Amino acid sequence: MTGHLLVVGAINIDLVVPVQSLPGPGETVVGDALQRHGGGKGGNSAVAAVRAGAKVRYVGAVGDDQLGAGALTDLRADGVEASDVALKPKVATGCALIVVDAKGENQIAVAAGANMRLTVEDVETALGRSEGWTSTALVSTEITPDAVVAAVKGARARGWLCVLNPAPVIPEILETLDLAPIVTPNRGELRDIYRLLGGEGDPDAKDAAAFVARHTGAAVVVTLGSEGVLVCDAEGQCTTIPARPAARVVDTTGAGDTFNGVFAARLAAGDGLLEAARRGVTAASLSVEAAGARTSMPMETEIEAATAAQ
Repeated sequence: MTGHLLVVGAINIDLVVPVQSLPGPGETVVGDALQRHGGGKGGNSAVAAVRAGAKVRYVGAVGDDQLGAGALTDLRADGVEASDVALKPKVATGCALIVVDAKGENQIAVAAGANMRLTVEDVETALGRSEGWTSTALVSTEITPDAVVAAVKGARARGWLCVLNPAPVIPEILETLDLAPIVTPNRGELRDIYRLLGGEGDPDAKDAAAFVARHTGAAVVVTLGSEGVLVCDAEGQCTTIPARPAARVVDTTGAGDTFNGVFAARLAAGDGLLEAARRGVTAASLSVEAAGARTSMPMETEIEAATAAQ
């Protein structure tokens, strides 16, 4: 099945230095070579969704610089429809500086650039153009808060299914949580949302996710890294889906983006919540076996084969 998915989020260029160990405060480490990849949580998730078989339109912003032109070329080369990406004059394109150690762990610093110039008008125009084409949206929060709110509200007002990846958690998402988006935080983001909603104490992931799900009236899907994902439905009933063991861990950068893209793609194609999460977990576990946030993302045939082998 092929789903149609609208993705709203950040577009970056990733500059990556592989090293033996991550630097400490004030420390300099030296790697062999600088690598350049397309990046941004939204852009990465869009590519993952295409590779999982979805048709994807993208809403974001780049600067009128060489990096912006390259970012658009990268998206289009991966099959993402990028006509709704706004070009912002006299602004730098977003850029992430990433250091990856020999165990695949990373440190990341991001210069948001044009991502912080995406407007409500940009988003609303793109939503209007996608009416009748899709009924599913994936929204991430590395863009202006107003654009995040407009994307979730606009999608839900049209009756679309909306997946909200709260990375990072911003206070403005409180304006959207009562609209029943499916929220996909990691452990730390789940804790932040729990507290944003007035939760007290330090509950475990299951209790915190159930609390958030009961508040939003929609599923909460918590990514747990090598442990898989925790899926809590709107009634607070939780199921853990374990990760497929990776043959080797090369680079964890983009694993969460891979999950979100494949998860949303499978929902758009008509899969149920647990099956979509299962495919997303499998894809994420495959992605850590190669370098680069996008270059490591598996194709639909690879996901199918790995799912069948479990």
